[in-house]
Amino acid sequence: MNARSDIHDRLATSLRAARKARGLSLDAAAKLSGVSRSMVSQIERGESSPTVATLWALTQALQLDFAGLLEGRTAPGIKVIRAGSAPVIQRGGVTIRILSAPENVGRHEVYELVFTPGARLTSDAHNHGCREHLTVLEGQLLVVSGEADEALCQGDVARYPADRAHEIAAEGGAARAILIVQDS
Repeated sequence: MNARSDIHDRLATSLRAARKARGLSLDAAAKLSGVSRSMVSQIERGESSPTVATLWALTQALQLDFAGLLEGRTAPGIKVIRAGSAPVIQRGGVTIRILSAPENVGRHEVYELVFTPGARLTSDAHNHGCREHLTVLEGQLLVVSGEADEALCQGDVARYPADRAHEIAAEGGAARAILIVQDS
């Protein structure tokens, strides 16, 4: 019984510390891991014996070393997200691959954007002072921010306010770009 309690306590402490160190709420940890909020909470309180699959999902979301979980170690070295593992969103002919770390959501986000011919990515205004940095890797894109617009070709970089309605549109064919969103 004591060994079991000790394991639960160390597991609970490691997961809670990792979540808080990354500034994540229970809801955010649940969303990133796919584990329910109530289960995350129960594990952090030492009230649940999670499955290996649940622990794996949590360690990946919290960027913890699965093997060193009970020692409270974080993964050393280089964190790699393989191309097929990055989260992808499809929106109106645009494939959006999320490249930034989950804990940076809302502060510093990085996306790869792949546009089919004529596709548009339209966004409402973000937080006051938010800016976007767009680098065209292939094709041509039109960027609109408020009343301003600019045509971009391969290699061009545009920096513009994103605290107003804005849009990125493929001009004349398919296109690919990297988008960085920085909140002030």
